[in-house]
Amino acid sequence: MATSPFDAVLFDFSGTLFRLEEDESWLADITDSAGEPFDVHRQAELMRRLTTPTGQPVEMDAAEHHAWTNRDREPRWHREAYLTVLRRSGVADPEQATALYEKVIDPECWTVYPDTVPVIEALTGDGLAVGVVSNIAFDIRPAFERLGIDDLVSVFALSFEVGAVKPEPEIFRYAVDTLGVDPRRTLMIGDSAKADGAARSIGCSFELVDSLPTTERHDALWAALAAAGLTPTEPGAGRSS
Repeated sequence: MATSPFDAVLFDFSGTLFRLEEDESWLADITDSAGEPFDVHRQAELMRRLTTPTGQPVEMDAAEHHAWTNRDREPRWHREAYLTVLRRSGVADPEQATALYEKVIDPECWTVYPDTVPVIEALTGDGLAVGVVSNIAFDIRPAFERLGIDDLVSVFALSFEVGAVKPEPEIFRYAVDTLGVDPRRTLMIGDSAKADGAARSIGCSFELVDSLPTTERHDALWAALAAAGLTPTEPGAGRSS
């Protein structure tokens, strides 16, 4: 294998390695204040609002805005913020809103992208360190555990544990310091140029991927690695002697 330009690769979680994709049953019983079920367009918009990485998806008062802007620092603010989004999006029944929110924070409900596992296996197989840097208010490790790759991720820099959120440089600094790598030899891959691209502020390289549905995005992680000059050996491809 040619000399690698990097010693470590950091990944965003939502929209990069995994994606929150609703099961039809999640929204089947959701109704508005008039008792009317959400049609497919309202369901799609609701999921967009629940998964948008940046911006403010609904109108909020000062207290609600505070919870929203700090949602990834504290689980209680995260819960308050997303229940506000659901309520302002027309989900009138508190029990329905709570049940849907519980899906959002359940790692078992997140769908993995097709190339997530082979990419992580390939990178670690070639001796590169792998980390996950996420603005999130719940533990995502179980999502990796169920796939048997949690031991391949050397650092989980989660905002609610680190006390910093992307694009703040401290969360990226925490990741590289924990890995013991030079940020100039570290690649960050994510779906937000604003949040994930801020890794460049500490000297990391950055590649952007599109947070398309998992059925529509098969090899974006491989393409991002290639664009950065990384060509890890794919699992099962075999190595030349």
